[in-house]
Amino acid sequence: MADRFKARAEAYVTREWQRRGAFAWCMIPLACVFGAIAAIRRATFALGWRERVNVGVPIVVVGNVTVGGTGKTPTVIALVEALRAAGFTPGVVSRGYGGKGAEPRPVTAASSAKQVGDEPVLIARRTSAPVWVARDRVACAKALRAAHVDVDVIVSDDGLQHYRLARDVELVLFDQRLAGNGFLLPAGPLREPLSRRRDATLVNNPFERTLPPWPDTFALSLTPGDAWHVGDPSLRRPLSQFAGERVLAAAGIGAPERFFATLRAAGLAPATRALPDHYAFDDNPFADERVDTILVTEKDAVKLNAWRDARIWVVPVEATLPARLIDLVVEKLRGRSPA
Repeated sequence: MADRFKARAEAYVTREWQRRGAFAWCMIPLACVFGAIAAIRRATFALGWRERVNVGVPIVVVGNVTVGGTGKTPTVIALVEALRAAGFTPGVVSRGYGGKGAEPRPVTAASSAKQVGDEPVLIARRTSAPVWVARDRVACAKALRAAHVDVDVIVSDDGLQHYRLARDVELVLFDQRLAGNGFLLPAGPLREPLSRRRDATLVNNPFERTLPPWPDTFALSLTPGDAWHVGDPSLRRPLSQFAGERVLAAAGIGAPERFFATLRAAGLAPATRALPDHYAFDDNPFADERVDTILVTEKDAVKLNAWRDARIWVVPVEATLPARLIDLVVEKLRGRSPA
């Protein structure tokens, strides 16, 4: 019951952040306070009162200026593969949402999502690149570099507002909601003003709307692959094969509707269930669901360790980065030599 209430509350706020209604205007005073605090914090680094730390290798930050999921994890995975193809040896740092422990620690494909966070585990499984997590991105990047001396570029999964970590490239992601009503938190979804400087913008838009007229803005394409069975990943089925079954699509991600839209675009008409972002899956939330098949995201699948439901199939997605964006990132990195 509590999870359903939380999901409804999140859905309500997300809807209100798309318009300038009564909720947004009531929150404007708090948004002004939030904006002032954020501006002062940025200024302390811009004026040199607080030091940005160079960890010795180039840093690429993949983040967002809005609250909620925008597709950062598949973007990080695709970027790691693109950098590897360009001749780099990338590593990844992340805060590890929900993870335990403040000290930097490595993540492997066998790591517990409860200990290090769901997204880092997924990145480690998909890329086999060195992945480290810690709340302090600077300490995390230093620890990764000390443990993997061959790493010559680090991708930061989120951390756009972690200004102490010096960076060479900033990629900002949006989804179809873009900047919503354009207000700062809590009146709107923005953590920082939309005018914030960045090297490039990626828009993850499954609804194929026109890209906004912003400089260096690219479309991010996410393509679903064959679903694999949670109990035996070697069992795979094209999504089209689920068309005649009673299907439930469930997602504990920042923007569950994007996952549902992907399945509909593949020809399915599933019942849907939005769970809170980073849902723990300590128990089976689908025990009472009368369906043949349950489709979940890869991010959710890394947390299904304590129990199994034979109806669950996992839908992977592949991010396709535009060649011009990859060229932009590689050019900036090659212009900066590791220390």
